Amino acid sequence: MKKFPVILSSLVIFSACAKKAEEPKPVAPKETAKKPEKEFVMYEMSEMAALMEQMYVDNQRLKERIKNGDTIGTFPKHILKIHSSVMTDPDENDAFFKEQAAKFIKAQQLIYQDTLNATKHFNDAVDACVRCHEAKCEGPVSRIKKLYIK
Repeated sequence: MKKFPVILSSLVIFSACAKKAEEPKPVAPKETAKKPEKEFVMYEMSEMAALMEQMYVDNQRLKERIKNGDTIGTFPKHILKIHSSVMTDPDENDAFFKEQAAKFIKAQQLIYQDTLNATKHFNDAVDACVRCHEAKCEGPVSRIKKLYIK
């Protein structure tokens, strides 16, 4: 009989441990506000943005040719599309833009016509870009300034 309380106590302890292992605590689901699913929209460059990217690459190559004293080549005609390319914001195609675009084109053409002063004309073209972008779209100004030939 003396063993009975020990056996009973052991059974109670083991059964209590077994219940804890067998019965996981129910987890209350978190109530979170569902965000409306947004449809992924791929950014598409405007004609003008794509043209400006192309002109930037062209001018990087032109800068290297001028610095190295290589032949400059011929004026790239696609630059003339600056007047007709569709802008991201059509309201930006105002008199100021048209004036700066004309200065840019003139400076670009002079690079190819007056190769002895190509560095000056090239930097004048970069100036036209910087002036326009400082007034319109400042984002690429620091990138454009890297084009200057020092």
